[in-house]
Amino acid sequence: MSSEALKINRQRLHQRLQALGQCGALAGGGVSRLALTDADKQGRDLVVGWIRELGLAVEIDQLGNVLGRRAGLETGPAVMTGSHIDTVSTGGLYDGNLGVLAGLEVIQTLNEAGVKTRKPLAVAFFTNEEGARFAPDMMGSCVFTGVLDLETALQTQGIDGARVGDELERIGYRGEAPVNRAREQAAAFIELHVEQGPVLEQDGIRIGAVEGVQGISWTEFSIKGTSNHAGTTPMAYRQDAALAAAEITVFVRQLAQRLGGRQLATVGHCEYRPNLVNVIPNHVELTVDLRNTDEQQLQQAEAELFEFVRAVAEREGVSISHRSLARFEPVNFDPALVARIEQIALDQGNSVKRLPSGAGHDAQMFAPVCPTAMIFVPSAGGISHNVREHTDLDDLEAGANVLLQALLELAEPA
Repeated sequence: MSSEALKINRQRLHQRLQALGQCGALAGGGVSRLALTDADKQGRDLVVGWIRELGLAVEIDQLGNVLGRRAGLETGPAVMTGSHIDTVSTGGLYDGNLGVLAGLEVIQTLNEAGVKTRKPLAVAFFTNEEGARFAPDMMGSCVFTGVLDLETALQTQGIDGARVGDELERIGYRGEAPVNRAREQAAAFIELHVEQGPVLEQDGIRIGAVEGVQGISWTEFSIKGTSNHAGTTPMAYRQDAALAAAEITVFVRQLAQRLGGRQLATVGHCEYRPNLVNVIPNHVELTVDLRNTDEQQLQQAEAELFEFVRAVAEREGVSISHRSLARFEPVNFDPALVARIEQIALDQGNSVKRLPSGAGHDAQMFAPVCPTAMIFVPSAGGISHNVREHTDLDDLEAGANVLLQALLELAEPA
């Protein structure tokens, strides 16, 4: 059988997605599998079992990243694929999971067809990609590629007070393999993922050839004013932390509208204290998420935000401190690999569109290390991080078949 004639088993891929979705299942078809929870352990055990069934050599590193390696006729770095299996607390069945399970489906398809490759192939899933329990997001791939040091990651405290290192020990996934060996391990990296946005579906496109990932800037602001009686304190005598927070929120929206282009801005978290109906808030914590595909424009947005915050603090008589939660520069994927994915998709009869990724992904950590690219398939309604997340089976199959051919070409069939 020629490599072009190989096709993945769509029903098997779908069944694995459904089975993994039972680990931390939510009513309505979604899943809550926060990183390093009992549900994550259940999902990890299931996927590692499938990896072993395929005859792959399993490696678990010191941050719990899992790598399944299929030997090639030659030794050396592997052509890698993968993603993550942790979710947000109200997640769906496809985000991250598709990239891991499609990788396993590619391996099983090659095994069944008796296809050997010159270079090794590998499927990986990375710890705490979502960052929903432990910040920052993409923690596992950051440590895997040396962007974040291991000890800092292990000492990270989650939103529930738990530490990454302790939780890895508790669920039995603090492995022994060293980290920061991506250059030794990865000859190339391709990640299949649901788009998590509306563009492909609205444009009637089946495959997205992802050109890069936009830069991300997460900042937490802590605003401190003075609590006082809401009925006896004249407006002119207030140091109202809530007012400052509201002004920042409105400014963030106006900033994105004024800069235009691909500038995005969001206030995603806001917490008031003492949070009482008749008390002026004395403390507000809020987060600002800025994103852009252009690093200079992202820096401009950050500078304008910080200048506005300084002016608000002075005008309203409050103090405002800030700390960075995450900062990633925009990433461009390998142009030749993006072009090849585009051509494979066209050759297989798919409509294709080049586009950037609005969300961060593990693949962006590999871009400085080896030729890297991503494949997107449509998200119904543009919905993700939601129990209603859905991608049609035809689209899942198409994306997995593009992944199969791309990986096979890179690994060089013998």
